[in-house]
Amino acid sequence: MADAAEFQGTTSIPAHQRLRRTAALLTGILLFVALLQLPSAPAAHAAAIGSRTVSVSIDSLTPTTPTKSDTLTVSGTVTNDGKSTVSGGRVALRVGPQISGRSAIDDVAKRTGFSFGADGAEVDGKYTKKIEKLPAGISRDFSIKIPVKDLNLGSDGIYQLGVALTGHSSTQAEQVLGIQRTLLPWQPSAVDGKKTKLTVMWPLISTTHLTARTASDPQQTPVFRNDDLAAEIAPGGRLQQLVALGKNLPVTWVIDPDLLASVEAMTKNYSVEQPDGTTAPGKSQAVAKQWLHDLQDAIPGDQVMALPFADPDLASLAHRGKDVTGSLSHLQAATELAATTVDTIIGVKPRTDFAWPVDGAIDSSIVDVATSAGARNVITRSDSLRDSDLPYAPTAARKIGSGNTAIVSDARLSTAFQGDMAKAGNSTLAVQQFLAQTLMVTMQEPQNQRSVVVAPQRTPTASQAQAMAAALGALSDNRWTQPVDLGDAAKAKPDPDANQRIPGGGSYSGSLRKQELPNSAFQDIKKTQSTLDGFKVILTAKDRVVTPFGNAIMREMSTSWRGDHRAAENFRDSSEQYLNNLRGQVHLIQKSDATLSGRSATVPVTVKNGLLQGIDGLRLVLTSQQPNRLDVGDPKPIAVEGGHSQSVKFETRANANGPVKVTAQLLTEDGEPYGGPMYFTVQVTSITPMVLLVIAVGVLLLVLAGLRIYLKRKKRGAARDTADGDQHDGGEDNGADSDDPEQPGDPAPDTGSQSTDPSGSGEKVDR
Repeated sequence: MADAAEFQGTTSIPAHQRLRRTAALLTGILLFVALLQLPSAPAAHAAAIGSRTVSVSIDSLTPTTPTKSDTLTVSGTVTNDGKSTVSGGRVALRVGPQISGRSAIDDVAKRTGFSFGADGAEVDGKYTKKIEKLPAGISRDFSIKIPVKDLNLGSDGIYQLGVALTGHSSTQAEQVLGIQRTLLPWQPSAVDGKKTKLTVMWPLISTTHLTARTASDPQQTPVFRNDDLAAEIAPGGRLQQLVALGKNLPVTWVIDPDLLASVEAMTKNYSVEQPDGTTAPGKSQAVAKQWLHDLQDAIPGDQVMALPFADPDLASLAHRGKDVTGSLSHLQAATELAATTVDTIIGVKPRTDFAWPVDGAIDSSIVDVATSAGARNVITRSDSLRDSDLPYAPTAARKIGSGNTAIVSDARLSTAFQGDMAKAGNSTLAVQQFLAQTLMVTMQEPQNQRSVVVAPQRTPTASQAQAMAAALGALSDNRWTQPVDLGDAAKAKPDPDANQRIPGGGSYSGSLRKQELPNSAFQDIKKTQSTLDGFKVILTAKDRVVTPFGNAIMREMSTSWRGDHRAAENFRDSSEQYLNNLRGQVHLIQKSDATLSGRSATVPVTVKNGLLQGIDGLRLVLTSQQPNRLDVGDPKPIAVEGGHSQSVKFETRANANGPVKVTAQLLTEDGEPYGGPMYFTVQVTSITPMVLLVIAVGVLLLVLAGLRIYLKRKKRGAARDTADGDQHDGGEDNGADSDDPEQPGDPAPDTGSQSTDPSGSGEKVDR
């Protein structure tokens, strides 16, 4: 029954549907047979899943920008990452299609696996390297040389160049087991259009090395946080390589003056802090002298741009510090110090009108802070000031109002060498990408000459510097670029279609914001500056203290602290502590309680100056808590030579026996307390008999004087009463005028009302 039902269902299918199914089946069979007949290359494409078995590294490609007559040499290594031996292998070049667009250049390094259509066919088989056996985990070197003409490159442009290993793994058929791609700029002669003006910033910047601390000697031997700077400027070190490589490159030097000041300090005696808090003598004087000599020899003819001293973090100032009183004044001071430092140490007058925020990231507040100290050119980056609507890279200079210019560096070119350039494969790829991007910029608008700026990472490693130098060296024939300095780039005519709008604060990168100095850092800086201001006013050689601590305060704002908040805090704390220790070297020596055996006596108070320099401008004030019992006299001026003490004597007067508490306080000329108060007690034990006798005689004289006045006035009062009685009886006189002048012998006028003597007790005095 079941068979019958199935048969009946089959016979119910219409004839035209049965014909369609039959045709589809025959087509499928033909396609399967055709696939079996395809050559090995499409078969390899079908087996692309195996193209990650072997890793390929292109460690060297020369020349990087070949011409038609050159022979291209590609060298590198292949490594079997699989579990079985690769046999019958060969390494060959594959030329892909011409690349169009800057984004396509970025995609080359991101692609994985093998694609026949995207990677192209093998170049002529005679330019291959055979590797018969490649066991699991084993690497082999390869080197392929091929005349450029045999690459069959087409028109000028950028081509993808692949290096692939083809072979057998286990029992599988031959396939591409690994591939690495790079880029080949193909511009055998100078471009027909206008060359791109290329500006490359070459940074000489380091971390903070010098502390505020100096040795207690007349030379003020500087103390370094560590000896890392010696390693950086030594042969093969990062900074030594930057100077040696930059000497032969058309670059604009970007220098942190603090680096020069630190290296210059190393040319003399210096000390290095040890983990246990002690110091040890530095030993790299010769290295420091050589580095400065090499730098002076490298920069003639190049433009030098000086950052503000210690490279202050402009974004931290804008977002966290500008609301803390005095913070922006340090930026102004750092800018002014920059020019004199560079000129003094290497004999070059630098440009100081450029500001360079971290990674070129800006917002309106950063621009405001950056231009507040005199900078008129702010270096930003195209991933911060975006030009999303333009199909080409516009000129770097943009007018942003108030007479200021934004220099928008190219983000792709500026970040091209940020990876691990110690690996030859990474370095080679980065160089080729950089060259390809510069050629693509020129090809985008060949008749529209533009000025492009490269602002790399602030502190490139030695290997990153070497990769950058290799790329710039490849452009030395100026086939599609021509070098200009940063000043010329700032003066270039802006593209009217380029973005000139400064982004708002919300666009600033959150990851960068987390690295900024906190608000508390600027509060600490304010506190240290206030302490310094209160200390320097008493010094006779202010520069010995103001200079090292002023520089330390600038270093506390350095960009080099980004991402290392603990180290930044430790540096600030150590500076403040050391300053307080110095300030405490000028102090009052604690005085024991004093005893006075008379009405007046001398009370000495001692001021100690433990500094190497003299002090002046202080006053010592004694304050009696019972001035009616003990008068301590007037304040005394203080001036003490370095390393000495001064005893100041106060003439005191006691009016009663007993203890009186006294406070001693140093004050500056403007009345501000210097240091803490010192307390002691003055004990008045007795008043001498002579003093008592004098007091008794004085009291007796006062009593006698009062009695005499009383008697005298009483006598005058009686005489006046008698005179009044006589006048009353004279009413019968013969008419003598009462207004006649007084005759000789008349009583003297009563002048008692004008006497200054005290009145008698209870006596009425007519006024």
